[in-house]
Amino acid sequence: MKKIKISHEVPFCLLEKSREFNDYDYCLPHLMDQNEEYRNFFYESKKMGRYIVMDNSLHELGEAYNTKRLMHWIEELKPNEFIIPDVWEQYTASVVNARQWSKIELPEEVLKVAVVQAQDIHEALLCTRTYKDLGYKKIAYSYGASYYNNLCPHPNKDLGKAIGRFVTITNLYKNKILSDFDRVHLLGTASPIEFGMYHNFKCIESIDTSNPIMAAIGEVPYSQMGLIKKPLANMNNYQDMSIDDINQDLIEYNVEMFRQINGL
Repeated sequence: MKKIKISHEVPFCLLEKSREFNDYDYCLPHLMDQNEEYRNFFYESKKMGRYIVMDNSLHELGEAYNTKRLMHWIEELKPNEFIIPDVWEQYTASVVNARQWSKIELPEEVLKVAVVQAQDIHEALLCTRTYKDLGYKKIAYSYGASYYNNLCPHPNKDLGKAIGRFVTITNLYKNKILSDFDRVHLLGTASPIEFGMYHNFKCIESIDTSNPIMAAIGEVPYSQMGLIKKPLANMNNYQDMSIDDINQDLIEYNVEMFRQINGL
């Protein structure tokens, strides 16, 4: 199994420390405008030659960040990857955006990544195929789509969502829409044990999740099965935490357990 690159989002006070356990740095462009410490961290990461993935901030803002500011930070930072704007659970709107962004020229070193949005598995398969036809070389799948729970109506809805995404990826393989030669990013997770299911999927290239960090902030240690429920805390509300209020030993423990649980 090839090494899957992992990144865990952290509060501002842990940005420097995160380089010790993150394989790449995950950038939210709206925070580049809002926080000087955050901005300087990514300037330094760029100087260090670290791999940078820039999101469009949909998950945090409810809609993709302002296009003008996105283009500013793409030109300024030149991230290795940029996740183009998508619209939550809206297949048609996301495809329209993908068509538009396929024609927008970015710096040569910036890879465009398109996020599949859908309300059922049929739309997810169609969306993936459309993105590939548009020339996108890397495709991402969100952790939180509602239709995942229809695919796996587990009593534990978090676990159901994790399994539902796995079922979606499996069907994409079955229908030969994805192959071992494709490149896939998994956005977040509803259950930290999910990633162990992808051991034979060579297309899974990278993942990002704040799950072990948010669990530690809530003083919840991982068990051998990770967590039963997704942490209630949202990183949006904890970015400004003081280092004195964080159990760093538990952060390190959960991050290590996350990798052990999933064989990463």
